[in-house]
Amino acid sequence: MKATILFLSCMFILACSSHSDEPISNLLDESPNIKGTKDYSNSPYVTAGNRVYMVGHQDGTFPPLGWHIKGEMGGIWNHPIKLMDGFEVELSLDENTFSLNNASEFINYPFANKHIFELEEKNLVIERIQFVPDHVQGILIQLVIQNNNSEKMEGQLKFIGHTNLRPTWLGEQSDMIDSKDSGVLKENHWLVKDSLNSWYTIFGSDLTPIATEEMKNTEQPNGASHSLEYSIKIPAKSMQTLNFAIAGSYISSENANEQYLTILNDHESLVQAKKSRYEALANQSRLTIPDKHLQETFEWLKYNCDWLVRTIPEIGTGIGAGIPDYPWYFGVDSEYALKGYMAIGQQEVVEQTIKLLDSVSMAVNQNGRILHEMSTNGVVFNKGNINETPQFASLIWEIYKWNGDKEFLAKYFPTIKKGLKWLLEENDDNQNLFPDGFGMMEIHGLDSEMIDVAAYTQRAFADASLMAKELDETKLGQEYQKLTDQLKQKINTEFWSETFQSYADFIGTDEQAMKLIEDALVRADTLNKPWAVEELKATKQQIINNPSEEPRPFVLYHNWVVNTPMEMGIADSTEAILALNNATKFTNPFGVFVTGIDRDESAGEDDGSFAGSKVFSYTGAVMTLPTGVQAVAENNYGRPNQALDYLKRMSRTFSYALPGSIYEVSPDYGMMTQAWNIYAFAVPIVNQFFGIKPMAHQKTIVIEPQMPTEWVEASLENVKVGDNEISIWHTGTKESPQIKIQHTNLDWKIKLILPEADYVVTEGDPEGVTENGKTILTFSDNLIVVSKIQNQ
Repeated sequence: MKATILFLSCMFILACSSHSDEPISNLLDESPNIKGTKDYSNSPYVTAGNRVYMVGHQDGTFPPLGWHIKGEMGGIWNHPIKLMDGFEVELSLDENTFSLNNASEFINYPFANKHIFELEEKNLVIERIQFVPDHVQGILIQLVIQNNNSEKMEGQLKFIGHTNLRPTWLGEQSDMIDSKDSGVLKENHWLVKDSLNSWYTIFGSDLTPIATEEMKNTEQPNGASHSLEYSIKIPAKSMQTLNFAIAGSYISSENANEQYLTILNDHESLVQAKKSRYEALANQSRLTIPDKHLQETFEWLKYNCDWLVRTIPEIGTGIGAGIPDYPWYFGVDSEYALKGYMAIGQQEVVEQTIKLLDSVSMAVNQNGRILHEMSTNGVVFNKGNINETPQFASLIWEIYKWNGDKEFLAKYFPTIKKGLKWLLEENDDNQNLFPDGFGMMEIHGLDSEMIDVAAYTQRAFADASLMAKELDETKLGQEYQKLTDQLKQKINTEFWSETFQSYADFIGTDEQAMKLIEDALVRADTLNKPWAVEELKATKQQIINNPSEEPRPFVLYHNWVVNTPMEMGIADSTEAILALNNATKFTNPFGVFVTGIDRDESAGEDDGSFAGSKVFSYTGAVMTLPTGVQAVAENNYGRPNQALDYLKRMSRTFSYALPGSIYEVSPDYGMMTQAWNIYAFAVPIVNQFFGIKPMAHQKTIVIEPQMPTEWVEASLENVKVGDNEISIWHTGTKESPQIKIQHTNLDWKIKLILPEADYVVTEGDPEGVTENGKTILTFSDNLIVVSKIQNQ
């Protein structure tokens, strides 16, 4: 039904408004910004807050997007519900109507973004700015119309909202059943409700409309579309600002209305507050290096991290894995990412995410097993892959080293003890200390004894041993250390393949291997990888010629996880260097292939778009996580130049498609922003290049730098460690470098570890020793300057 209401008393609409004419772009322009490219105008962007985020296309449209809920992952989300599929803006001038759906420019800012539409024939420029405030369930859409004519402009502007109040993924498992939306006009805004649920969307302006309309929504049977039309009069050579708010609630109309009014009335102060908060984010772990592109990448990754924070009051706060298809909570994604979040000072969300994962995992599993994936409605989809439980243990120890909070450690150690018990007692049938089951590689049939599960299990027991000793459970710590030593020896002997100079993908039976080979042959043949077909056939024949009744290691897929023993520092140095060198065969200019047999000779020269399949798949993918793991691994064995090469490969994808972000699959496929990207950059840079090894529980910061050759002049400032903050500057020349260190808490000690050489201390009074060919200087000073003496 069509209903039109005219408000003749407000035809001079601008005079009726009490809103500010100041565009928020004045604040935005003081912030970092990156412009999009025309080649990617039909690809997505995100505007995010911790309660609401919006996903649309850089051209200004809102097409169906995503695969997790097919075609529904775009639009405006207030998890656990969706508010809108999107909106349209139309400007009518004379007898012509112009749709703002083909932006001439897209500009991304750390905490907002802007579309620019140019109506050249009318000499008008229109900016569309979108901003999501902190802790508010809604979004501000601001239109700034610039009249460049020498006479006034008169016309009508129509704002059309396409409401789609529906549950998130797995909503039906939590009794969230979608039904028909219907709208009611309330003063100068539309209030839309799902007919069977207390789900609401409100949208409108602080202006009074001259007409409204309920429109037929042909795209969504349960959705609703409504318009608001306004009279526009702009003097010559002037501009006009129009503010629209879209807000919602899954609780009540009163709650939605409160959010709506907050946005309209307080948006200027909300923008300023978020701008200030983002400036503080940038200032933490502030990197300055010669490579300005990599420096900018690192800065924007801090903003990306904040985009992924999801707060659902009924569940908690935690990071989502990626946008648009993984905005909810994951175990393993968090276990990688939070190590990076901590290194850039975002401690609060680290501890909130850990609390959420622990509480839900214990409620669902009760045995220390850590969940894999949970929707924002609280439904757990996967109770946990095998690797996630040991990785949780290592995460807790790593965070404890940063925060030094013994209560934090004591709180989560019971979960860790249960989890490690579950790991070996219920998942190791042959009791050889290698748990069975899926790790990071979710390939059908690849669920026997996986190399990544073994490597992360070894590291978990090593870290749990340290935790036990810290909490005065000495005997348990000794038991864990014994398992640590046994696992290290077994991994280095039983998983190593001298033939391939690599650790094996898995240990399994001949029967398992033959089935996996057949599957891999189909994959390699389909992808036209003749080298892989030849290698797999040779392996198959080798098994036939030399059968074994006992499980043994197999190298079939060359999956990236074969590098986890180097990532965890488990590999003996000789084998590690061989494996690291071998891994370079499975790269392209953007990084490391997820599955090595997917690469071919042309991949090494291909710097174009990733041709993903129509049905979402990681086949043939190069991803940031494997590349980041490789960078960490290279640094573990004293090869910072090789580690930097991997960071540069990843940074080539920064702003490739979405300005200010790095895609999950390089360079432009999958999630447009991904949580574990920060692990791939922050750990190599903060922990390894600058060598910051926090020991907050001992009020000590160990610094063992290994800088890439080309980073002669480099600094990392304002790194938070417990109640201390440290900054490091590397200056001088390659032949005579200088390190300056400053920290804020004199109760702490700084332990500087350098290769044995001639050094002179020009600031500070250290205690010095030499161990294992290294100089160890311990300082109680807050300012330290150490220079290498140039040999004459």
